This record gives sequence, C-alpha cells and structure tokens, in this order.
Amino acid sequence: MRRREFIAGCCASAAWPLAGRAQQQGRTYRVGLLSGRSIGEGEERRKAIKEVLAAHDFVEGRNLVFGPRWGDSLSENVEALKAAKVDVIITFGYPAALAAKTSAKDVPIVCSGAGDPVATGLAQSLARPGGNLTGITELATELSAKRLEILKEAVPNLRTVAMLFNAADLGMTLRSRAAEAAAKVLDVSVLKLGVREPGDFGDAFDEMTRSRPDAILMVSDALTLLNRRRIMEFAANNRLPAIY
Repeated sequence: MRRREFIAGCCASAAWPLAGRAQQQGRTYRVGLLSGRSIGEGEERRKAIKEVLAAHDFVEGRNLVFGPRWGDSLSENVEALKAAKVDVIITFGYPAALAAKTSAKDVPIVCSGAGDPVATGLAQSLARPGGNLTGITELATELSAKRLEILKEAVPNLRTVAMLFNAADLGMTLRSRAAEAAAKVLDVSVLKLGVREPGDFGDAFDEMTRSRPDAILMVSDALTLLNRRRIMEFAANNRLPAIY
C-alpha cells in the first residue's frame, strides 16, 4: 500500500466513515494523535479511530502503533511525534492543528474539529489545501448561527442569550462571531462568555447569575463538551433554556 493511501485511510477514520483500504504486508504504521488537553475524550477518540482502522486490517499491536500526545505543551508534543517518526499526525481542535502545521512540515497532518480551515488559515482552499495538511471541514460556524435561530423559535421572548465558547480556539471564536451576527438580525443581545480552561466556568456561571440571560447557547468543542454536565446542571437549576 502506498503511503498516501494510508493517509487517506487515517483521514477517513478521523471523519469516521469507512473506506476500503489494503495494506503493505510487513509494514508497521505509526499514527500520532495530538490534542491540546489531557482529557479522557482523547482516549475516546483514539478508540473510535482504532475501531475504524481495525475494520480495514490495520490492527494495533500487529501493524499499527498509536502515539497519543495529550496536553497543553503542543510544540513539545509535536517534536516528540516527529522524533517517533510517525507516518501521520491526526489533530483535534484548531490549536493542535496549527501547532502541527507550524512544526511538522514534513509529516502529513489530518485535522478534525478545527473549525473552518480556510478562515483560520490552516488551508489555502478546500479544493487545494496546500502544504502537508488535509482533513475534514464542517458547517459548525453556520450551524451555531442556526442553533440561535432555533432557540429564538423555541423561546419567542428571547432577548438576551449567554454564549459560552472556547476563547482560546480561533475556530470556536469564529463560530461565536457567526452566532453573534445572527443575533443582531434576530434582535437578540449576546452575553459573550469566553472560557479558556475548566476553572473559567465558575466565573461564567457567576456572570450569568449577576446578569441573568433568557437562554444559553453553547459553542461545542472539547473544552465545553467536557464541562457539559456543569453547564446542563446550571441551566436546569436556574430554569434556563439551552441549546448545544
């Protein structure tokens, strides 16, 4: 199997569809996984990718080795993956994708969950990404705005919405801006609550307690999803409609 076919298989596994691939006998492939947080969700993603690749005879321990690197030291983790001579790096989130693109120019990169790759500068265009990065794009920027429209329909008296988003992630910031633009059209005020780490959620809840919104819109990414129970509990305890 040619290397580019293996990369395509990794891209398919990152997106979770199945694509038939053959492998080169006797070859062991090394897949680096890169995320900016030391989180259990990283292992969930690893499990999902492992299952998809196994369905195409890429089996961990036989002809496949994973190199997961979770944590905030993204540049150091990229260097570690390069030293391990991985065949491909699969990134989760915009910060990880940017770090890999910046520091691993000779390693194929498959990005996911990084928002709009063209708007964030990761790719030149969808048709011709350029460089050594490919992956999947998404409509989440438009969907964040659409979710606000749905929230307005569900809560006709909606005047102020609290918007929780990861302010440390450019992709999520772009989503929040799209929703903010939609809010102006809907005549809805936005209480922007950018969070950067789990400890920031308490401050966000305090702000919503002081300036009570009519509803909550959560821009979903690894950070907000991992804290979703806290957000849901706050919404339920304060009887606030919310959309995720």
